[in-house]
Amino acid sequence: MPQGGVNEGEDYLSAMKRELFEETSIKSIQILCEIDKFFEYELPKNLLGIIWKGKYRGQKQKWFLMRFIGEDKEINIKTKNPEFLDWKWIDLEMITKVVVDFKLNVYKELKAKVKKIIN
Repeated sequence: MPQGGVNEGEDYLSAMKRELFEETSIKSIQILCEIDKFFEYELPKNLLGIIWKGKYRGQKQKWFLMRFIGEDKEINIKTKNPEFLDWKWIDLEMITKVVVDFKLNVYKELKAKVKKIIN
């Protein structure tokens, strides 16, 4: 089973729902829209060969805007293959203040796109 990404024969929406469930146990969502582009980043040199067992240099991501319509107790990050240590809700305005440096440009652009959609 591949780590992350889109499986063969899977569309982006199905992959997003599967990944969301695998990583957080969340199923209670309302899809608002698919963001109209791909976002890419590369790992900094000091992380190359360390993260993702050295198999990848970065990521190309497809994002969706959705609303969580469940209750917080649905969220479980202690999954079969945990990817997160903790989680919290955060205001969109704060997202670029908490992201790691090498993903900052992605999150700045994503934040601007989301603001246009929700305003």
